[in-house]
Parts: sequence; structure tokens; C-alpha cells
Amino acid sequence: MRIATFLWFALLLATTPTSARARTHFFSGGKTSGQIAVSADAQEAIETIDGGDFAGGIAQARQIEQTNPDEPLGYLIEGEARWWEMYCQNLDVKYGMIDAWGRSKQPGDAEYLALADKAVQLAEARIKENDSAEMHIYAGLGWALKARLYGLRSERRNTARAGVQARAEFLRAQKLDPSLADEDTGLGLYNYYIDTLSSFVKILRFFMGIPGGSKKEGIAQLTNAMEHAELTPVDARFYLAKNLRTYDFQYEQALETLQPLVEKYPRNPIFLLLRANLYTELGRKELADVDFREAESLDISDAECAAHVKQIAEKFLGTLQ
Repeated sequence: MRIATFLWFALLLATTPTSARARTHFFSGGKTSGQIAVSADAQEAIETIDGGDFAGGIAQARQIEQTNPDEPLGYLIEGEARWWEMYCQNLDVKYGMIDAWGRSKQPGDAEYLALADKAVQLAEARIKENDSAEMHIYAGLGWALKARLYGLRSERRNTARAGVQARAEFLRAQKLDPSLADEDTGLGLYNYYIDTLSSFVKILRFFMGIPGGSKKEGIAQLTNAMEHAELTPVDARFYLAKNLRTYDFQYEQALETLQPLVEKYPRNPIFLLLRANLYTELGRKELADVDFREAESLDISDAECAAHVKQIAEKFLGTLQ
């Protein structure tokens, strides 16, 4: 059973990096990376999502879908907004850490998966017409959306299956255009996570021929990505901060990494709660108190997300007092 669990986990790790490298901020700042060009509407939608208005991001994404129904971009942005909405809806506290720890199937999952499938299908159709790194990235993003939901639902086989497909698409994109600056996000996450495995699992990884990784190298890659990547700087920064907290207990370094996100997007409840969580671990109760109260007072359109944010904030505020 331990071997079966490791096989699933190894597959997930091998694909999670590529998932993350093409995640939340996969179109950022109006720049171009290789063959990828971002419209003003897409930039605005992504900024809305990063700002914490997930419902607003969904509405803007749907407008893009209506304008460009044969392009995968709008569907990916809507899926991304829905993912962060689900993430917020499932925030909880375990081991003193705020995160989305998992849930069962929900009625809205089918619509979310349909968006991911639509993006993959459209990207594959374009690839048949003209093979490009951009469309392989879009296809990979679609599979990554599916992998994240399956992972949240603890569906190991589906997670691994979708993850393998995502990894394949990103590898094809890399082969077509190795100059894409966002590659360090995926490679960094892979190297980081692989090096956090237990000694027992590392031995199994060695005999199974799964490539190893260096946490030090992973941190360097993520640091480079969050400063220079054009598509995934927010992803690299958020996950590096969260991982430094979760696996290394480097709260000061995690706070320093996260700080620019909260400063730029002060109304994103996920970023705000993570900073408050870090302040708590560092014993800076007054600053944690301010952040938890700010999170509690946010006007969040999704009722379930708002309820979880308020519940977590109140729980920590009671502890601080």
C-alpha cells in the first residue's frame, strides 16, 4: 500500500510543478513570452482574480469566451477563477496552518471540469492546424485544472492521469520553445517537493528511476521565476511562501516572499490569511490581529468563501486574545 501511495504521489509531484507553472497568473502584465500574447481583457480578468474578486473574474472570463469562442484562453481564465473560489471555500486549519485540505465531490465540479476539457479540446484543435508552444501550454493548463480538483478530492488515480497529461503538454511546449521564462516555476516546484520526501520514499524513487531534486535548487528556481517569469510570477511567489512555511518552517523568509502579494492585492483573502498565519507563527500578535480582522471585514461575494474566511479569522483572533 505504501508503494502504491508513493507511485501516485510521485506522479502527482512530477506533474504538479507544470500545473503550478501554468496556474493562477498564467497571463500577467500584458507582456509576451515566446509566442504568447495577452489581450487587455485577459490582463484585466487576471488582475481581478488576483485581487480576490473571483466572481468578477468569472464574469470577465465569460465575456472573453463570447468574443473568442474558439480560443482556449477565456475558458482557462474562468477555470482559474473557479479554482481559487473553491480553494477559498475549503480553507481550514490543520497543524496550525491555513490551507485547503480537501473535500468530497460537489455539484459544481462537473461544470469546472467541462471548462478544462473545453480548453484542452480547443488547444488540441489549434495544434493540429499549427503546432506551437503556446497551444501546448494551454492544453497543459487545462489538464492542470483537472488535476488540481482531483487532488482536492483525493482521487489519486485521476490526479495522476491528468497530471501525466499536463506534464506531457508542458514538455512539448518546452521542446518547441525552451526560452519560455516560466519554466523555472515548474522545475522549481518539482525540485523542492522531491527533496521533501522521506528517506524511505527517496529510496523507492531511486530504484524506480524517478528523477531526484534539490530543494536548494528549487528555491533558487522559484525565486528567479517570481522575479522574472511573465506568466506565473504570482504562482511562484505564493507557493514558495506557503512551502517555506509548511515544509521548512522558515516563517520569516516565507513572510518576506509573500509580502509583495499582500501589498499589491490587499483584498485577496487567501494572501491575507497566509500572512496573518505567518505573523502568528512569528509571535507578532498585533500584526496578526490586524490581518485577521481585515480578512474578517472583507466584502467577499461568495458566501461560502466568506464564511470560511470569517470562521478562520475568528478562531485565530480568539487564540491571540
